[in-house]
Amino acid sequence: MSELVPGGNVPLPQGVLTVRVPGPFDVCALITDDGGRVRDDADFVFFNQPSAPGARLAGDTLTVDPGALRAGATRVTVAVSPAEPGTPLSRLPSPALQVTAPGGRLLARFSPPRPHDETVLLLAELYRRGPTWKLRALGQGYTEGLAGLARDFGVEVTDEGASTSAGNGPSPDAPSWLAPVNAARAQAGSPSVAFDPRLAAAAQAHAAAMAAAGRLGVEGRDGVSVYQRLTRTGFAYVRVGEHLVSGPRTPQEFLDHCMSNAQARRTLQDSAFTHAGLGRADVFWTALWARPLGPGDLARTEAEVVALTNIERATAGLPPLAADPLLTRAAQAHSADMVARDFYAHTAPDGSRPWDRAAAAGAARRSIGENIACGQRSPAEVVTGWMNSPGHRANILQPDFTHIGIGFAGGGRAGTYWTQLFGA
Repeated sequence: MSELVPGGNVPLPQGVLTVRVPGPFDVCALITDDGGRVRDDADFVFFNQPSAPGARLAGDTLTVDPGALRAGATRVTVAVSPAEPGTPLSRLPSPALQVTAPGGRLLARFSPPRPHDETVLLLAELYRRGPTWKLRALGQGYTEGLAGLARDFGVEVTDEGASTSAGNGPSPDAPSWLAPVNAARAQAGSPSVAFDPRLAAAAQAHAAAMAAAGRLGVEGRDGVSVYQRLTRTGFAYVRVGEHLVSGPRTPQEFLDHCMSNAQARRTLQDSAFTHAGLGRADVFWTALWARPLGPGDLARTEAEVVALTNIERATAGLPPLAADPLLTRAAQAHSADMVARDFYAHTAPDGSRPWDRAAAAGAARRSIGENIACGQRSPAEVVTGWMNSPGHRANILQPDFTHIGIGFAGGGRAGTYWTQLFGA
């Protein structure tokens, strides 16, 4: 039986699996393809629609038969919300997911970090990797109930218990500044961004903090960074960008300012971003741009870092490193820990070091190396940064290393935290 941490995964046996979350919770599931989008209403399994091909919900228990899912389905994401609508999860016992194999053998458990103001929590996803299925622990929260969940999966939710057809259009109450922003993005061939009230709330809070301090800064006088304000709303991201500006008097002046600066323009027009929020206090402005952390994003990010690392090794005439799920588990736990406990170091506050974390994850490698980084916005940026640093470069090009694990977490003071864990 495996005790999972956020980002950790275990292989699943064939047959019908049982997923249970005991306690005062409503369980739901979303059936998606590799892109993380539902096909239609029938892919949303919840108390008012308790069954779909290959999935059935009964009380606190979801049964899933991966082989019987609808054609094209490659993921089943399991979420919980309070049985009493509108209740923050922080007022309830921490949810604990249990996954059981055919025959009743307990396969895995996952208890996420204790939620704060979230009212919906993604606990885990069952996903297909080649011919096999795996379980990955998530722990991503939403403060806006099923409406927040809907934005990331393509289901339009009209209230806390009803769904309608899938859709990708902007909210009808999108603010007026969004139209010129999306026009500017269209000039660069980038898709439109959608307004997100969580981004707007974090942006407004940070603009107010800058106005109170009388200066621009990633952190306010309270020591809280703009990224920490964002993650406190329950918004988990895989990409994030920000504009911190003083002087403009209108949203159009703010937009003109951003478009007049090459770096600011690149952020505003970045095709990776899907959501945006804007806040203003007097002449201080904060804009936040983000792509939510959706199903499969961690795996894709890890795979891209591994691929870029192996390109560097191939250029140096070295063999590629193989991805190791145990090293990945340890690396992901360290990135998440740096965000959760607000530190940046190879040695954690409890004194654990890279080899300790690898051993705790079950990795039996005779030698261990670790690279960490924070603040980089993409796999390409972080690998380039490591290659430009002699010590980190030496780890990447160490001939004796044979395996690698990657960790990524958004949040904290720097916004992004990366870990490479090498083993031989």
